[in-house]
This record gives sequence, structure tokens and C-alpha cells, in this order.
Amino acid sequence: MENVKVAIWGFGAMGSGVAKVLLAKKGVDIVGVCDIHPARVGKSIFEVLGVEKGDRADVIVNPKIEEVAFNKNCDICVIATDSFTKKAFPKIKYVLEQGINVVSTAEEMSYPKAQQPELARELDRIAKENGVTVLGTGINPGLMMDLLAICLTGCMTDVETVTCRRVNSLSPFGPAVMEEQGVGVTVEAFEKGVQDGTLAGHVGFAESVGMIAEALGWNVEKFEQQMKPIVTTVDRKSPYGFAAAGDVAGVNMTGQGYVDGEVKIDMYHPQQIEPEMEGTHTGDYIILKGTPEVNMAINPEVDGGIGTIAMVVNMIPHVINARPGLKTMIDLPVPRAIMGDFRDFIER
Repeated sequence: MENVKVAIWGFGAMGSGVAKVLLAKKGVDIVGVCDIHPARVGKSIFEVLGVEKGDRADVIVNPKIEEVAFNKNCDICVIATDSFTKKAFPKIKYVLEQGINVVSTAEEMSYPKAQQPELARELDRIAKENGVTVLGTGINPGLMMDLLAICLTGCMTDVETVTCRRVNSLSPFGPAVMEEQGVGVTVEAFEKGVQDGTLAGHVGFAESVGMIAEALGWNVEKFEQQMKPIVTTVDRKSPYGFAAAGDVAGVNMTGQGYVDGEVKIDMYHPQQIEPEMEGTHTGDYIILKGTPEVNMAINPEVDGGIGTIAMVVNMIPHVINARPGLKTMIDLPVPRAIMGDFRDFIER
């Protein structure tokens, strides 16, 4: 059986991280990489990653996706370029029309019908017409504040409320995330960005709430979210971000899903670069009120960078095996680490 063939579109922090993990796995080959950053175009991925090529075929970073993913030349394409369904849509559409499965890291793609129902229906149609599957996933949304809570309700006979709290570090993430969170801007600029919609903050609350609600059979009649700046008193520097004392180091996001006039799904998500510098300890927490009550705590947080990379890598076989169409994490087998040969997980 041939190795699983993977193409990667976007070779920043997440895309290159996916590549590095895949190169350490058995039964899988990276057959192409597309990226437009001038520092990477034309270079071997092994040079960019600082990994020995060994006896593997070389892969050169190509700015033209048409020369990377085309006419069923690979089994799946990881698209790690955007956060929003609307921006990711043209890229996903192109790859699906080539008869290639897609895993997207775009947060809104984890449950796109929450905010882009028409685009979600169109992606489902395109995928089915071309006999392939598309999934959006990551650490959050994708696992910590939605799928994990959903799984834990499996031991309950009745669920009254779902509360998810993730206190995390933004330090592993790239420039796009720094910009979305307002890292490094003044408080005034942050508040202006919230008002005019140029600051996204955490992307995914609406999607996580929608996924939880669908899984439990709830109808969310109203969704709300709030953004507050986390202001640092010391200079903080991460690989892709910097916040001077007095400026914004991150964002405190809260969100609520209303069912029958009451808040049934409650989300808390303070995230910032280098939180430990001011005594903030990271962690993941899920509180499920009902019968029986469930309380889960993970300290420190599950690392957001490697966690997202792992979710993408580990869902590859499940996406390839799935029936054609647009899928979410509640449609596919539970994620698990792929420690064996990738080919053994593919249904031929």
C-alpha cells in the first residue's frame, strides 16, 4: 500500500509544525507545500524546518497552489492560512474541486454553519460532488472547549448547564493570532478595534457553542460574547509577539449561549502571551451541572500550539475515511494519537 500523501497550504507556525510532526511519522509523505512568504519560497522544506532530508524526496516551497495540489495528486491537503470561513472558502473550494480531502485550521471552519450557513452548505455540496471530505479542527475550537465537554456529557443522564474555561498562553502562535488578539497595541487602540470590529479576539466561541448545542439537542436562540483587554505591567516577549508595559498582552473573552431564555453554555477564555510573567497559571476546566455533576481540571493548559498541530495530524486518517461532505468533530471518530503506521488507519 502506498504512503498517505499530504500537501500543506500555509507554512507558518501551524503549517510548518504539522510538517515537522508528519516527517516523524510512518506511512505518510509530504508531497507538496504552498506558501507565499518570500523567506520560504524556493527553499527546501527540510532547510526551512532544520530537519535532515535523509532518503526522502525533496519538497520545495512553491507559491503556486496549482503546482502543489491538483487533480487528485494527494490524499489530503492541510490548509493553515486563515481563521475565518469567508477567507478560507476560496482555498478550500479549489482543493475540494481537485478531488482532494481538506483539513483546515480556520477556527470558524470547526462549525461553519454557526456564522456562515450558506458557505457551509456550499462547501458540503462541493465536497460531495467531488467525493471528498472537509473538516475544520484544532485545539480550540475543536477539542478543549467543545468536543471534550461533549464527550464528558456521555456519562450523564441529564445536563443543565455546560461551563468551559480555558486559561492559556498565546506565546506559541504566529503573527496572525497576535494581530487578532490585539497583542502589543495600546488599550485605546484595543477598545477602538473592538468597537469597529477589526479586532477578532478569540475566534470560535460561536462555533463551540453551536457544536455543543447540536450534540446535546439544544436550540440556541441567542449567542453573545464580550472582549476585555489584558493589560501587562511588565514588558513581555514571545516568538511572534511583544507587549510593552501598559499595553495589551492578550484578551479576556467570555461568551454565552441561551437556551429557553437561560444561559446554558458559558465560555471563559483569558489568553495572553507569557502569562506566567505576572503570576497567571494556565489550565483547562469543564463544569457540567446535571446528573451526575462532572468537574474536570487540567493544569497547566494543554499547549495550544502543539495541540492544534496534533489535532490536525491525528484527524487525517478519519477525514480520508469519512463519507464525502462537510464534517465537524462530532461527526468523526474521537481523536487519538496516531503512533503506528498511518496506512493501517486508512480504509481502502
